[in-house]
Amino acid sequence: MVKRSDGTEAPIIEETQHDDKPRQPVTYGELVILGYNGSLHQGDRGRKRSKFVLLKRPVATGVKRSRHYMVKTPHSSQAILDTTQHSISYTLSRNHAVIVEYTNDEETDMFQIGRSSESPIDFVVMDTIPGDKSGDLKVSQSTISRFACRILCERNNPKVARIYAAGFDSSRNIFLGEKACKWQENGRDIDGQTTNGVLIMHPRGIFCGGEAKCGRWMETSVGGGVFTRRESRSAQQRGQVIDDENNILQDGSLIDLCGATLLWRSAEGLEKTPSKHDLEKVIDEINAGRPQCPVGLNTLVIPRRMSSNDNQQQPYVYLNCGHVQGLHDWGQEDSGERKCPICLELGPVVKLCMGLEPSFYVDSGLPTFGFNPCGHMASEKTVKYWANVGVPHGTNGFRAVCPFCASPLSGSPGYVRLIFQDNVD
Repeated sequence: MVKRSDGTEAPIIEETQHDDKPRQPVTYGELVILGYNGSLHQGDRGRKRSKFVLLKRPVATGVKRSRHYMVKTPHSSQAILDTTQHSISYTLSRNHAVIVEYTNDEETDMFQIGRSSESPIDFVVMDTIPGDKSGDLKVSQSTISRFACRILCERNNPKVARIYAAGFDSSRNIFLGEKACKWQENGRDIDGQTTNGVLIMHPRGIFCGGEAKCGRWMETSVGGGVFTRRESRSAQQRGQVIDDENNILQDGSLIDLCGATLLWRSAEGLEKTPSKHDLEKVIDEINAGRPQCPVGLNTLVIPRRMSSNDNQQQPYVYLNCGHVQGLHDWGQEDSGERKCPICLELGPVVKLCMGLEPSFYVDSGLPTFGFNPCGHMASEKTVKYWANVGVPHGTNGFRAVCPFCASPLSGSPGYVRLIFQDNVD
């Protein structure tokens, strides 16, 4: 109680501040599929989209390992039949399996990625077709698992996100069959890998700064272990344990699902990345310089989207020399290549288009370079970074691709410096 000026007493009232601003949900990070320049060709719809933002859940959805035991008939065991119980079944032989039960984890949120459109999958990922997506054709037989992987994010430390191979199905089960790659050490802990595996690559250095380099590709297991790659994607013998690496995603980490490759951007890294508005503003600034075609003398306009329609304002780049010009008939050769009217260099010509997916940029530099052979424009450091990143291809190969369309890069170094005939050249 406090005394008023008139001598009477009044209760103490604590002042509270009322903030009318709605609280922004905590962002763990963002997953972006390589090969899509800002959105799917048919448009981002529901859980099928070109990128997925991982936000803190209202209630924890994570699970953690609790106990394991052996059974003779896994498909009829109580843990498998109980649709409220998360469990993983490792079949070792026809009459021998290990069941690992999982229990709710109040400290983590779980997000699942895969090809299936069933409700447990948060981010539906389809096989990526390299190049122009305007005439998308469905892959006859996908190599992406229906329940490919899961990511667990720490609710109290949002910077920590761990990736694990395989995801739980609608019955909250994961099955590793008799032929799956699996192992049990000392008769206790058991682990395994999915048919085509989940590969990860952590960049060396800070991704958003332009100085990072491609790290080594590794494989993560169902239990979150990190190993050297198998001899081929579906080999039954796992690689060696890598003690100095872990399954914690870093800004710029790549996740390969054997049919699609995803880029992880941390919330902290995204704050340093140019926004889509920043990239569109750069396009406007370049177009304000009124770049001209040296042959037609007409003004060129860099489009925000690649178009199949030819027009006089569409800029083209000569990939061997980098000179940017309009559409004209000068210098055509029988081979289909063209001779540049400025430097007489002979080579292929392709339309220019802005790389509009901000997450692929490693800095905020001007888009003065273009990828060969697709013509997507980006900053010098961004183009040079991706030209030196080998993305998994086939059963055991790697190749550098344009992150905006997934086209394999041609020639060496796989990009060209753009030379405009305007006031910014």
